Amino acid sequence: MKITVRSFAKINVGLRIGAARKDGFHELVTVYQTIGLRDIVHVSVGRGGGIEIQCSNPRVPKDESNTCYRIVDKAMQALGGKARVVVEIEKRLPVQGGLGGASSNAVAALLGLEWALKKSLSAEERLRIASEVGSDLPLFLVGGTVLGMGRGERVYPLEDLPAMACVVVTPEVGVSTPKAFAEWDRRKGLKPDSSMEADAALKGRSSTALRAPVAATETAGLRPAGLPGAAVPTQTGSGKLTMSGASDRMNELGRGVSAWLGEMYSGAPLRRGRRGNPLLELVRAGIKNDFEEVVFPEYPELSEGKSALERAGAKYASLSGSGSALYGLFSSKEAARAAVDKLRKQGWAALATVTLPRHGYWKRILG
Repeated sequence: MKITVRSFAKINVGLRIGAARKDGFHELVTVYQTIGLRDIVHVSVGRGGGIEIQCSNPRVPKDESNTCYRIVDKAMQALGGKARVVVEIEKRLPVQGGLGGASSNAVAALLGLEWALKKSLSAEERLRIASEVGSDLPLFLVGGTVLGMGRGERVYPLEDLPAMACVVVTPEVGVSTPKAFAEWDRRKGLKPDSSMEADAALKGRSSTALRAPVAATETAGLRPAGLPGAAVPTQTGSGKLTMSGASDRMNELGRGVSAWLGEMYSGAPLRRGRRGNPLLELVRAGIKNDFEEVVFPEYPELSEGKSALERAGAKYASLSGSGSALYGLFSSKEAARAAVDKLRKQGWAALATVTLPRHGYWKRILG
């Protein structure tokens, strides 16, 4: 039996990086938003045993490192079932693009597996398994607008916001999230064993997902770029973050989000009337993506892509996650389509889409 599941992407509407934790991860505060761009995942179960990953994209790993493989393996153990599981991924989202493609694929595989086996995990068990596989996975078990905390795996559904036109630009580079974290730490005061290691790692600019494991002497504790979405430490070295304002920065974004939520749930008309889409009210709170500070200097073309989106009329433009994808929010679908035409003439790979509220996300997810 084959089950087809739409595997939707996400963007980050603001992302604040806090201090590195004792477990090697970083504290984060972000607002996730699912969007209409997607991969397609097919899940088949049959007699026998084992897990097979199929994908025509050579940059997608097909072994135990694939997030779909890992989540299916854990789910089969939890469900107590035995079957041969084949997961086929139709890849449309960029690899290492910051759109959560690998994480979304894994959640789609999990849901497809349950439907194929006609067995269900509890909501709590799904979230537990998802958070063990990767930090971004739990958000795709919620959908819509989601507050992410901890290392991003602690997710809280926010009010379902109205859909908004969006344009996504996908440059032909791949950014390794752990290496971006390492560069953030180096710039902000973390003292790794060698201050040059993180810098060299980020400047490697590998856009190939499949690659040999990183040597322990190169960037200890970091997953290689071939394991997108893996729940692994983001810190390099054994130093401590010395930036005194780390907690203040996290609190600053927390206060902005809290004020926005208070106005959202109070139904204050000044935020829902003439001033427009409530999603833009969060943007007006002054949020930004901290990764831009370290990624843009190393990848100037990404900074140029953000500027191009703004010149094309975006109400707000940002890097998504650690990149390399960029997005812009627009006032209408017509404005977004016009922006895509303009950007493509300038040589950018651009796609028009729409933010996907929670009810629409779940309505459309089963193919």
